[in-house]
Amino acid sequence: MNGQNRSNIEPGKQVEIVLKKDQRTGKVTKGIVKDILTKSPTHPHGIKVRLEDGQVGRVKSIL
Repeated sequence: MNGQNRSNIEPGKQVEIVLKKDQRTGKVTKGIVKDILTKSPTHPHGIKVRLEDGQVGRVKSIL
């Protein structure tokens, strides 16, 4: 599943995100969603989330 729809993402799910510093390379980071930061129902670059370890990025895929 891709991470463009807010309805697919909920706290506790494992996701792959791209951090702001990794946007050029597209390197993904795995983690567990703690908070959903994007308020709109969809976003073309992925919904922004905060992981349990505090990292913030846009969801590329839901595992």
